[in-house]
Amino acid sequence: MKRLLFLFQYIVHPRAVGAILPSSRFLGDKMMEGIEFKTAKYIVEYGPGTGAFTKKLLEKRNPKTIILLVEQNKAFYLLLKEKFKDERNVFIVNGSAETSSQYVKDYGMPYIDYVISGLPFASLPKSVSANILLDTAKMLKKNGEFITFQYTTFKKTFFEQFFTKTDVKKELRNVPPAYVFSCSMPQSNLEELYGV
Repeated sequence: MKRLLFLFQYIVHPRAVGAILPSSRFLGDKMMEGIEFKTAKYIVEYGPGTGAFTKKLLEKRNPKTIILLVEQNKAFYLLLKEKFKDERNVFIVNGSAETSSQYVKDYGMPYIDYVISGLPFASLPKSVSANILLDTAKMLKKNGEFITFQYTTFKKTFFEQFFTKTDVKKELRNVPPAYVFSCSMPQSNLEELYGV
């Protein structure tokens, strides 16, 4: 059922969904590798889709950790609301990752430890991608991390415009194979570059 929904949403919104299948459990594990679940208090997930990464986050998190899911696709949003309706400290917003800092503020989260992203930056307009990363850099705590995956390394230099440290790992056990980017330490000159 989830795979059919994912495929249908890809057919209808290919640029926004970005893949024909949900992410594999192996990719999910690689996305979670660097997260300090014992100490993380606030986690945001962009574009959770059918909840493949969300499920991993919920399995590993401290029960007191607050997780905010930001999903723009209405069908996925409704699925997530139903799927995680009994989970404590999980909030789900039907909106854009471009304005996540506002949602974070609305839910009283003073900062973010980790942002996990399933967004297809390769197919998003550059201005939208820049707005998302600027907003991310603004709300991450000092040693926080932005963790995303892409199907090529094409966007690495783009991510490096926003973060001074970017580690890349490859996961072959996914369709298609994917690269996980762990980005930290926001650039100190974002204000002069982008006027933030």
